[in-house]
Amino acid sequence: MATEQAPPGVDPRLPNAARMYDYFLDGKDNFQADRELAELVLSVLPETREGARENRKLIGRVVEYLLGKGVRQFLDLGSGLPAQQNVHEVALRLAPDARVVYVDHDTVVCTHGRAILAGGDRVAMVQGDVRRPESILGDPEVRALIDFDEPVAVLMMFLLHLVADEDDPQGFVAAYREAMAPGSYLAVSHVGSDAAPERTARISEFYRKANTPFCPRTGEEIARFFGDFELIPPGLVNGRQQDDVFPFADPGTAVPVDEEMARMGYVGVGRKP
Repeated sequence: MATEQAPPGVDPRLPNAARMYDYFLDGKDNFQADRELAELVLSVLPETREGARENRKLIGRVVEYLLGKGVRQFLDLGSGLPAQQNVHEVALRLAPDARVVYVDHDTVVCTHGRAILAGGDRVAMVQGDVRRPESILGDPEVRALIDFDEPVAVLMMFLLHLVADEDDPQGFVAAYREAMAPGSYLAVSHVGSDAAPERTARISEFYRKANTPFCPRTGEEIARFFGDFELIPPGLVNGRQQDDVFPFADPGTAVPVDEEMARMGYVGVGRKP
């Protein structure tokens, strides 16, 4: 089989979480190694594709909700490859004065992101390590668009379960919270370990072959990411708790995900007092 072409510095033989997610979304920006490992995940959790699609829809609803609360600045951490319901597309469609900064460490993600955003003056793609908040918060491109003295929405959607405990996710999330002005919002979606511990443990083993770990957490652990932020009703939710509650669900629209899969996904939006 011919060697797949990859950008300089990218090893197509090493499965990549962002490109696997792209594969779950039926995208084309992935390599054979990504697809093979993604298929192993699907063998344990076939609903992963639908879960990924629902997460993209969730992002769009969260952005719409936050715009309705007057937020016009969005910092999307661990943004991943461009897909449907990109934050800037939703934000600028509903509020042309909105500003959006995407941050990701992956070279392929940043290359594609910059190509899509070329020429835009209200959106930026920054390559950086979200685990280093002092670097991200001080980045000139971030500072050019985001005023941290005003309310900002920090999005960590489908991100933190790809960060190991040894990288101190509680610590660096707290640093972002501290930098945010009162009236700001933190949005988190995270795979939980409560509902199907055996299946999530198997998937964690698969991800040992990838560039990032897979670290599902309990609802209690996930809730701690919000610190003293006030969770919007009905709080940190999973399963069918969010049914008919916007932005967690689209009221009146049935979600084709089974109950156990639904209970594996936690989502919350917190406001800084």
